Amino acid sequence: MKILKIQTLRGPNYWSIRRHKLVLMRLDLEEWADKTTSEIPGFYEGLIAALPSLNDHHCSPGHQGGFLQRVREGTMLGHVIEHVALELQEMAGMPVGFGRTRETATPGIYQVVIEYQNEQAGRYAARAGVRMCQSIATTGSYPAAELIQDLRDLREFAASAALGPSTETLIKEAEARGIPWMPLNARFMIQLGYGVHQKRIQATLSNRTGVLGVELACDKEGTKNILASAGVPVPRGTVIHYLDELQAAIEDVGGYPIVLKPLDGNHGRGITIDINSWEAAEEGYDLARAASKTKSVIVERYYVGRDHRVLVVNGQVVAVAERVPANVVGNGKFTVEQLIEEVNRDPQRGDGHDNVLTRITIDKLCLDLLQKQGYAMDSVVPAGERVFLRATANLSTGGIAVDRTDEIHPENVWLFSRVAKIIGLDIAGIDVVTPDISQPLRDVNGVIVEVNAAPGFRMHVAPSQGLPRNVAGAVFDMLFPSPQTSRVPILAVTGTNGKTTTTRLLAHIVKQTGQITGYTTTDGTYIGDYLVESGDNTGPQSAQLILSDPTVEVAVLETARGGILRSGLGFEQCDVGVVLNVAADHLGIGDIDTVEQLAKLKSVLVEAVMPKGYAVLNADDPLVSRMAQRVKAQIAYFSMNPDNELVAKHTAAGGLAAIYENGYLSILKGDWTLRIEQAVNVPLTMGGRAPFMIANALAACLAAFAQGLKIEDIRSALSSFQASVGQTPGRMNLFKLGNYHALLDYAHNPHSYKALGSFVLNWPGQRIGVVGAPGDRRDEDFVTLGKLSAEMFDRIIVKEDIDRRGREPGVVANLICQGIAEAISAGTAKKSQVEYELILDETTAVNKALDEAPAGSLVVILPESVNKALTLIETRKPIKESVEVQNGLERSKSQESLKPTVVNQG
Repeated sequence: MKILKIQTLRGPNYWSIRRHKLVLMRLDLEEWADKTTSEIPGFYEGLIAALPSLNDHHCSPGHQGGFLQRVREGTMLGHVIEHVALELQEMAGMPVGFGRTRETATPGIYQVVIEYQNEQAGRYAARAGVRMCQSIATTGSYPAAELIQDLRDLREFAASAALGPSTETLIKEAEARGIPWMPLNARFMIQLGYGVHQKRIQATLSNRTGVLGVELACDKEGTKNILASAGVPVPRGTVIHYLDELQAAIEDVGGYPIVLKPLDGNHGRGITIDINSWEAAEEGYDLARAASKTKSVIVERYYVGRDHRVLVVNGQVVAVAERVPANVVGNGKFTVEQLIEEVNRDPQRGDGHDNVLTRITIDKLCLDLLQKQGYAMDSVVPAGERVFLRATANLSTGGIAVDRTDEIHPENVWLFSRVAKIIGLDIAGIDVVTPDISQPLRDVNGVIVEVNAAPGFRMHVAPSQGLPRNVAGAVFDMLFPSPQTSRVPILAVTGTNGKTTTTRLLAHIVKQTGQITGYTTTDGTYIGDYLVESGDNTGPQSAQLILSDPTVEVAVLETARGGILRSGLGFEQCDVGVVLNVAADHLGIGDIDTVEQLAKLKSVLVEAVMPKGYAVLNADDPLVSRMAQRVKAQIAYFSMNPDNELVAKHTAAGGLAAIYENGYLSILKGDWTLRIEQAVNVPLTMGGRAPFMIANALAACLAAFAQGLKIEDIRSALSSFQASVGQTPGRMNLFKLGNYHALLDYAHNPHSYKALGSFVLNWPGQRIGVVGAPGDRRDEDFVTLGKLSAEMFDRIIVKEDIDRRGREPGVVANLICQGIAEAISAGTAKKSQVEYELILDETTAVNKALDEAPAGSLVVILPESVNKALTLIETRKPIKESVEVQNGLERSKSQESLKPTVVNQG
């Protein structure tokens, strides 16, 4: 078996709209392509021996053991690899349950899809599944040592990519509230929400957290001083820098018992409490100084009481937990060491902050504390007696948490809220020592020991005892108070042709509202009036660039097939999704071999429209209109046919639509018609002579109206959309060059050639075509392009792209010439003898066509490089007069340099 390709999907995709985290593996079964599992001797037995837990997989026929029944009866190895990869992740502590296996159009080559929690682990599990099945098919077994190593590696991948328990808690709350999130490429920050409404977190720091508050909280002595000056009960203490200051400091705080801790420590590192002798003080000083970057040590009076952590969010006390130091309780039989092993077997305990609780580790501090209590590691602890293993109560050293939220005294609630505001933290963890949290601190000699920025949440979310508290909910109530939204409107456009034009027009319409609009197209990513990034930016990364920008108020996103196939959508949901059309293009790439499969791929966009949003569908295209069956959102149709039956039925039921009727672009809702504008007054439509442009305009207007934009803004945008090379480069750019015209367009598939022909065939003079196409199409597609070229041009120059996309020189051009010859032979060509020649170099071909163009002719250039073709046109001798074709008329106007007149096919 051979893995041909592995890719990772991270959004709604061809395989699943709901499951966004998928690994897609293209697998060649090679010598096992013609064998089912029942035909491979010993395979069933070897698989059971390696992974007996596969018995829990249901699969078809839908009951426990169903998958193994399929294996016994006979199934393809690709299907087995899918289940093995899922089970390996399950065994490594990452439960996943979704998978698909489908054979491609090439016999023996399969697409295997598996869900993942951790991206690296998912890709590893896919490869491990292949290794295991290959081994069992070949030898009848899979070595136990290799399985152990697989599971170890998978766990390491998961641990290395873990967000941390507090961040994970916040992410889960975001998902529960439908708030989108994405990791940022700096300092472990997470973005919550989109565009102008976004917020950011780093662990439990938020973008509302003030740097002065954080700095003050990190200065433990400064915190204590400012709280003391505000009348808050804090421990008596002082800061020292050298050992010879220790004795005086002890006397200054009132003598023993004392606490020693680093000035800038955290997580209980370097702290020694309840010190009652000079020897212990010296040792505690060394420990604290070693843990301090500043080599400064705090000496404080030790206060007797229980350790509590109070969480304050946005000035409100939201949770209180008592932290109990790591300990074991004797049973009269086990030694201390055995009791620790028993405690560490708790599945809730892990290393560091990975789990709800942390494993207890043995070190010198632990051994010293045991000795003080009269125990050693081999001591048997009497039944019911508690032995402490840590002096501090931090969860990171093995402590446990007991929820005390409902026990706190009202005066303490007031005090803790005030403390967080004094320090200046929106999210604060206040460490309190008091014998009884249900009594005012002053009455029981309680004190506030520390105030922490970025406090951990796990003790509140999953306490060892008591009620879990939804502390993340309080954070989101602060960051996104009702009715504030976390999202910006997302209007997304897909289709085979017309995407760029429709996206640009839709963005232009939205701009009429004064909102800052971010949009992506095949020629660049824009925010407002400015280009952010040039190039083909129609994939998920470009979408996320827009959605992560804090100035964007509305996103308009051109969404191409390649990005969906490669990685999925760059967003989970959109407000409006537009599908313009589906026609044969790029077939045979990415295992999309039919237009029906292409339609399913395009439908991912509208299936991701939120229920209250709109899917805008082309009612004239059956492949598009049928997508309504899979859409959960509201439906709006557009049509060039005012008598379209689907539209009539839809609007009769109160539905929304846009049609071209009596020369007008009109909106239909129920039984009323709202006319937007006459097509002859819309520059984009070439005075109503370019039907495909009218369809694009209908789609854009309908999407804008469905989003709630005013008809006045839509009408204004239609009349003010100045089609130009700057706005729509390479899309039906029409130039007057002296006594002839040149038309530049990026038509590259049969559907776009036909649309182009609807305009070109109306030209009164000779029509000259400089044609070609990208090499990543099927042979039959190039032949079709040749036939279509012969039907619209009097003379044709066939050229070839520099980037042939894997094709040998001349192959594409010769196939196009073959199509021209077939059209002439069949009598479908424009003339019985269409002139055509082959000039592979695009520059030479374009220059020859322009040099030899007769008066009144139209030279149509279908370039590989739009910019290069524009340069060739613009280097022609500038003329004093240009003719702008607009509103169906020609009118002269003076200009100093060549300016194009542009209409846009898409």
